[in-house]
Amino acid sequence: MGSCGTTFTVGVKKRDNIAAALPVQEHRLPMSNLDLLLPPLDVGVFFCYKNSLPLDESLNILKKSLAEALGPFYPLAGEIVQNNLAEPELHCNNRGVDFIHAHADVELKNIDLYHPDESVERKLVPRKKQGVLTVQVTELRCGGLIIGCSFDHRVADAYSINVFLAAWAEIAQSKSISSLPSFRRPMLNARHPPVVNTFYDKLYLPLSSLPPQWSCLPTNPLRSRIYYVEAKDISHLQSKSSFNENAKRSKLVSFTAFLWKLIAECEDGFNTCKMGVVVDGRGRMDRISFDKLSLPNNMSLSMQNYFGNVLSIPFGEANSSELKEMPLNLVAEMVYEFVSPAMTEEHFLGLIDWVELHRPEPAVANIYAKMDENDGEAIVVSSGQRFPVNSIDFGWGKPHFGSYHFPWGGETGYVMPMPSTKKNGDWIVYMNLLQKHLDLVETKGRNVFKPLTPSYLNL
Repeated sequence: MGSCGTTFTVGVKKRDNIAAALPVQEHRLPMSNLDLLLPPLDVGVFFCYKNSLPLDESLNILKKSLAEALGPFYPLAGEIVQNNLAEPELHCNNRGVDFIHAHADVELKNIDLYHPDESVERKLVPRKKQGVLTVQVTELRCGGLIIGCSFDHRVADAYSINVFLAAWAEIAQSKSISSLPSFRRPMLNARHPPVVNTFYDKLYLPLSSLPPQWSCLPTNPLRSRIYYVEAKDISHLQSKSSFNENAKRSKLVSFTAFLWKLIAECEDGFNTCKMGVVVDGRGRMDRISFDKLSLPNNMSLSMQNYFGNVLSIPFGEANSSELKEMPLNLVAEMVYEFVSPAMTEEHFLGLIDWVELHRPEPAVANIYAKMDENDGEAIVVSSGQRFPVNSIDFGWGKPHFGSYHFPWGGETGYVMPMPSTKKNGDWIVYMNLLQKHLDLVETKGRNVFKPLTPSYLNL
């Protein structure tokens, strides 16, 4: 399906640097063991507003509130350097956040959000050149605004950035921050001594174990699309994925199972197909005991405010021809079986220990590493259901649309379902897949995945 939107260019009107309004004591903040599992990748997120206040007023609000937000979220105003082990760490020096004011001679309704490679990439979501975070505010011909951000994934996962974005919007409206971040790295310290468990050797690989020709650079570049899935179709998938109404599979497990079966339809000689699911460990680790981590007695143990990466990527691998023949509920059972072991405190404590035992050598998630050309297809699903899109109101109303944007550049596909701004149970689904997989989504999956259009967004 070809691009149907208006081609447009974006011009930069002004570049600023926004530092934290309050002084930040310069210091080094180490990465946690879980941060060290992330390669140097930047992630984008953007929000579309149909109308705003007068432009100068909107820009002043955004800059002033960003400077205030960078006080409690001070690592975002720093930069990444290397420590004496050649590992990355944060230099919290308040270098500031690059802030770009841009103009696009286009109306919001004419931006082809369905094809974000053409309309969003390096146009509405900026390329980050320095520091940890870059912000771009793009004014549109119709009076609307698009706020795009790029951030270093080694510093934060989506959960952390969501907390920051919500806090930034609260400050813009002169509200108190509802969730202050915590940078208490001891919460993710390894145990003493670290516990050896070869289970993690399947999930993660030291870079030295990869073949010499391994690279993140794909031979077949991935393409991005944004779809919407109606609430009734999500419920239908959930019903088909469950053995009975009293033991329903989660919507994410059901969605993942459907996608796994869909991708297995690729008749290209590969025998297996991998499916991974990103698991957030915060809810699993809130019951950590003092004796496991040797924390000071006055330290809070809640992980809900922890800022950083608390992720694991378990995956399953199955024969493509078998996946095609299996009923959806059996595929959903397979998804549940590889995801559920990672949804425990012990899983994350063990992963932290595994990293400790391999430091300072960097490691990579197995599902991102094709060991040889005969390795089957692989896709990762990351739930964006906590994306607070309807909370990112800077004083001129809620976004008409918002999405993450992650064309990461490897060969493993990436899919993130997020809530729609309609608040009706629909999902917005960002996909970064091989073209042949997108072709399947748009043929065999067309009853579920519908291209995002201006009419759906009421633009």
